Amino acid sequence: MQDYSLKLLYSGSDGNAALLTAGDTVLLIDAGRTAKALTTALETAAVNPDAINAIFLTHEHRDHTAALNVFLKHHPTPVHTTAASAERLRRTGGEALAACLVEHAPLFEEHLGALSVTSFETSHDSACSVGYRISITDGDTVHLIGYATDLGIVTPTVEAALTGCEAVVIECNHDEEMLLTGPYPADLKRRIASRYGHLSNRECAALCARLAAGGTKRFLLAHLSEINNEKDLALGEVTAALAGTSARVAAADPFITTEL
Repeated sequence: MQDYSLKLLYSGSDGNAALLTAGDTVLLIDAGRTAKALTTALETAAVNPDAINAIFLTHEHRDHTAALNVFLKHHPTPVHTTAASAERLRRTGGEALAACLVEHAPLFEEHLGALSVTSFETSHDSACSVGYRISITDGDTVHLIGYATDLGIVTPTVEAALTGCEAVVIECNHDEEMLLTGPYPADLKRRIASRYGHLSNRECAALCARLAAGGTKRFLLAHLSEINNEKDLALGEVTAALAGTSARVAAADPFITTEL
């Protein structure tokens, strides 16, 4: 039996990082916040930073990359990202990060042990933003996990990539009313609500219902805004959409590790 787990080490506006293990293969998806926060979270998860085989980035924004330059000075690791994001990071991310970058076209596939990681494009206002469909081979069985944390809209590409996954990490960023009446300036509100911003609770819930109809059994809500959302609101809306299905849902914490 191929043991595997996916944990969001932390997820939210201040920083995002996920840990995926399958047998002896260990990878990170994104690495926001600080190197100290990342290292502490890995220690809590009983993972040696030197055991990480690869890091995959969704895009170059700092809430997904800020920990990397200092972390990689001590733990050099291949960092897989799109060429457009790599170009930005070479200018702004630091020398240690630049030395570890592995460039790809927006659509790429990497194999690491029992894991196969395949990218798909998402709609977000970065140089290039992707999500990942991850397959884990377990004898004659293949487990599929979907990961999409920054997307202004659910495109047909995104939905196709997530359909059929047994477990999905999906952005549930904001409550639309909280965003509308909240403290953010008008231009930032427009950016978040746009097709290149972040996914609302309502849009996330509708997608989860469709994915559950396609067989998804577990959802982990990610990238919840600490200003424009509340965990109970996000969980309530998605749970209501999943009524009548056997799917389970949890919401990630911005500072405490949450397991899928």
